[in-house]
Amino acid sequence: MKPCFGYIRVSTQKQGLGVSLEAQKEAITVFASQHNLTVAKWFEEKETAAKSGRPIFSQMLRQLKKGKAQGLIMHKIDRSARNLRDWALVSELPNLGIDIFFATESLDFRSRGGRLAANLQAVIAEDYIHNLREETIKGLKGRLKQGLYPFRAPIGYLDNGRGQPKTPCPKKAPLIREAFSLYATGQYSLRSLTAELERIGLRNNAEKPLSLHGVESVLANPFYTGLISIKKTGALYQGVHEPIISTSMFQRVQDVKAGKAGKKVTRHNHLFRGLFRCGLCDGPMSPERQKGHVYYRCQNPTCPTTTVREDRLNDAILAAFHRVRMSEEDASRLEAEWRKWTAQGDKGQHVRSIELRIAETEARLIRLTDLLVDGVITAEEHQTRRRTLSLELSALKEELEHTEKLQLSEAEMQKFLELMKNLAELHISANEHEKRWMVENCFSNRTVIGKEPFLEPNSWLQCREISELSPLVTQNDTLLELFKTGKIPAKPEEANTGVPEPLIEKPTNRNYPTKSMPDDEDGWFWTEAA
Repeated sequence: MKPCFGYIRVSTQKQGLGVSLEAQKEAITVFASQHNLTVAKWFEEKETAAKSGRPIFSQMLRQLKKGKAQGLIMHKIDRSARNLRDWALVSELPNLGIDIFFATESLDFRSRGGRLAANLQAVIAEDYIHNLREETIKGLKGRLKQGLYPFRAPIGYLDNGRGQPKTPCPKKAPLIREAFSLYATGQYSLRSLTAELERIGLRNNAEKPLSLHGVESVLANPFYTGLISIKKTGALYQGVHEPIISTSMFQRVQDVKAGKAGKKVTRHNHLFRGLFRCGLCDGPMSPERQKGHVYYRCQNPTCPTTTVREDRLNDAILAAFHRVRMSEEDASRLEAEWRKWTAQGDKGQHVRSIELRIAETEARLIRLTDLLVDGVITAEEHQTRRRTLSLELSALKEELEHTEKLQLSEAEMQKFLELMKNLAELHISANEHEKRWMVENCFSNRTVIGKEPFLEPNSWLQCREISELSPLVTQNDTLLELFKTGKIPAKPEEANTGVPEPLIEKPTNRNYPTKSMPDDEDGWFWTEAA
């Protein structure tokens, strides 16, 4: 009996769990017994034949060429190859004296007619794969143009069956939102963020902690903003699924990743690390612990600024919040102006401005397609520019939605004004992360001269005109979220209890001293403008 190899194959691991392999093996065994052949060794593979390079198939061919068997038995032609490159390797075997048999097809591979029939079937098998691939791609593109993501849902979304949009997972979507929010602060590296996400319970689709690469992929995926990006082609589609984060938040994260945000990663959990700079040399005030206290020190050895204790910084921040707190009189006046302003519809001009920018961006997208058709730009340049413009358009639409629908209601405006009257109390009741957020978002210029901290309030803290104040709040995602959902701390019974002494402010002429100021020197005073 002639010794032969038996080769059986299915396209996927899942198919390997079925009966196909056993059926192929049985058919080959019956064929061998009927034709005085014996199967000396079986080769079983669970991989598609549409592409060349199958490892077990290649191993079998090498052993055949070494004379380990005199023949090869396969179930049918499409089990051996669905691409002409592999079929050419099989076709060479008879030239080496190795017989080819197919258990379910009566083809004599040694005759001219039999080989011709086999070659035709191999071509048909390859054409079947090409046609199947084209139809699959056509179907996928159709779904993408409908705004549907035809693949497995990314982490944070749920699959709802074919033809249905992905929906946010009630458990994981808030954690994805938290991941973007944390990284956008600039206080986390990818490694420290990965550890934090594991701590708060974010898991991948296999319910395992995210790897460093997994976190990086999440932060780079615009799917969470409502867009569908196809990595292989660079194509971008508008999805119909509900976004988890805003486009502005996504852009902020990309800026932090690219180093454009001017943030430094916090490696230690010091409260004000990275928030203050030296007012004399502009160097960073770096924290260090000595004798149970945290000190912030200018690292320039020639600078007269030395150190300031963390509790002194905290006192200065509280004093600054007390200075910019809104009076009852201003709050009442702003509330009245707000009612009048909304009744008159003064926000319409801003809406029209955004709509004009949206129209301009859409026109640029159309012109971009014309440039591609005319051959002015390459397909790669088109995809890159289209991605940028699509993100810009999405951000503008979000801004329009904020302006039209997310204006502060009367109750929310009252909550905002109440917060403005209680900023110091809000800071006292906040946790460490919230304290840092308040300092970063409330004060733009934070410096230390000698041993004295100086803080310059942001415009929205100082503004007392409703026409200027409302856009500052409603166009700022983080502020809007705070004023819509933040808990107002209880106001102390005695307003003057625990208020730090007034903060010494830097002089307006900026003639700073050239030596360190003694602790008891109170020569400069800040006075609030009338």
